[in-house]
Amino acid sequence: MTTQPETHFLKPNTCAPNNPNLPVLVYRGVLPNPPSEDSTTEHLTRNGWRKDGTWGHISYRHFHPNVHECYGVFSGHSKLLLGRGQGDEDGGIEVDVKTGDVIVLPAGTAHVCLESSEDPAYRYIGVYPANGPKWRSEMGKKPVDHDRYQQEINSVAPPPKDPVYGDDGPMTSLWKLDGTQTLSAAYAQ
Repeated sequence: MTTQPETHFLKPNTCAPNNPNLPVLVYRGVLPNPPSEDSTTEHLTRNGWRKDGTWGHISYRHFHPNVHECYGVFSGHSKLLLGRGQGDEDGGIEVDVKTGDVIVLPAGTAHVCLESSEDPAYRYIGVYPANGPKWRSEMGKKPVDHDRYQQEINSVAPPPKDPVYGDDGPMTSLWKLDGTQTLSAAYAQ
């Protein structure tokens, strides 16, 4: 059974480009039970994504303009602020995530943990499209050059598959490339 993700479109603001073309996706309770670092890694990397680390509470606002990012939460919970750079006081949304959830952040989406559980500790793996570059963090401390970042964000290759469900997952239809071509089709060429 496929669970449809929540979708959140985030507009650019002064210090974060965000990604106005692709929504943030939040899949609720989709990881294998009981979630663990190993089972979460196996589940998300089988669909063309690579694990680049295991993290917890990250308290500084940042974004990755060069790659899409996906979290698989295997322990605890956190309140995330999405879409607001270091220098911004307005905009963005707060999203609560907990054990079993997966969140996909399109390239350019600002993110930070506002508060996280300690017992159990908030822990997640970060996965990135296997064909993509190593993530680069930008802080968004001052007004960003939106044209430059939008050009970089638009050039980021789509992931090969939905990280949770593979070829036929919701991401395939929610993240269209040009209105006619989907993620899977991009890699079939």
